[in-house]
Amino acid sequence: MRTIRWAPRGGPKGAAEPIDPTDAGRRDGFAAGGGGADAVPPGSGPDGDGSGRLTRGNKTVLGVFFGLLIVLVIGSLVHLPYAIESPGPTINTLGEQDLNGKPTPLIVVSGLPTYPTDGSLKFTTVRIQGGPGYPVDLWDVLGAWLDPARDVSPVADVFDPNASKEQVAEQNTVQMQGSQQEATAVALRAIGKPVPTYIVIAAFTPTSKAKDVLKVNDRLESVSGTKVTGVDSVRSALSSVKPGDPVKMVVIRAGKPVPVSAPTIEGQNGGAALGVLLGVDHDFPAKITINAGAVGGPSAGLMFSLGIYDTLTPGALTGDHQIAGTGTIDDDANVGPIGGIAQKMVGARDGGADYFLAPADNCTDVVGNIPDGLQVFKVSTFDQAEAAVEAIAKGQTGGLARCT
Repeated sequence: MRTIRWAPRGGPKGAAEPIDPTDAGRRDGFAAGGGGADAVPPGSGPDGDGSGRLTRGNKTVLGVFFGLLIVLVIGSLVHLPYAIESPGPTINTLGEQDLNGKPTPLIVVSGLPTYPTDGSLKFTTVRIQGGPGYPVDLWDVLGAWLDPARDVSPVADVFDPNASKEQVAEQNTVQMQGSQQEATAVALRAIGKPVPTYIVIAAFTPTSKAKDVLKVNDRLESVSGTKVTGVDSVRSALSSVKPGDPVKMVVIRAGKPVPVSAPTIEGQNGGAALGVLLGVDHDFPAKITINAGAVGGPSAGLMFSLGIYDTLTPGALTGDHQIAGTGTIDDDANVGPIGGIAQKMVGARDGGADYFLAPADNCTDVVGNIPDGLQVFKVSTFDQAEAAVEAIAKGQTGGLARCT
């Protein structure tokens, strides 16, 4: 039998309550007896022993959590010298682009008749992470390695390791402008319009010493006495010049011939160079504008030329089919190879294309990477590409060349 003693309570004089000796250390709110009370026994709280200390299990969990947190932070801070190529969006050259909030045809022609068309002639894009100014971290690279639709390459294989992000952006812009010029010239010639071509100064490299002598948009008439007929003729003329020596040139500036003596520098191959980016210029019989948006590089040239040609000719070239493709186009209507074709084929299929035009020189990268449901045909010239689109429109693709 328990002994109950009475003790004064801090209330009115004479008031008292029974105190059980076994409850002497309890806090207010704990029941004094056992009969149905909501008592919390010692050691049953969140600390396990009522002492407020972490248990060994809790310490382990916290240790693992903070360890993982540290690994995640370190992984995001470690920049790796790799570039990641991922499928990008496809853009229909026969469709519209959002220009300053207003839907605008991607191809706008002024000065020549145009014709309604349908279907799609889409150019494809690649998203690239890891270029100058945009490094990738450990988690970016690991995620790309685990994704079969993405490629990881040493950044030096994709970008000039000495170029800044501003230089890369400028080069991409120059290449895009050049591809649009050449695509326009090829399409106009395909409909019988004469289009003369000129080689021009498009931009200067940071190390160029000719900036005070040459100007952007100068048309090159001759270099070291050799008439300029193309980029190769410029390289050939400079091959006889010692790096650092000046070279005599004639340029057309504001419509007039201007003789100059331009200093040279040592180029990447050890020969003389002007330190410029060369582009092409033409005298067009009509104004053709391509609203490609914030896309750079030369790889849309083939699809631009097909889109312009379709716009300038009666009837729908595609027969209402969804056709995508890629490839550079030069002034002689040759289709050249590009990078990231595996990602471009994935992007084309994801964008709804059923057919794809690939440069013949890219066939090694095409084989084994064609997405299910996509038919790929190889082309080497504009004429082959135009014929392939016509065959697709007629449902006569059996005779078209494929990568094998």
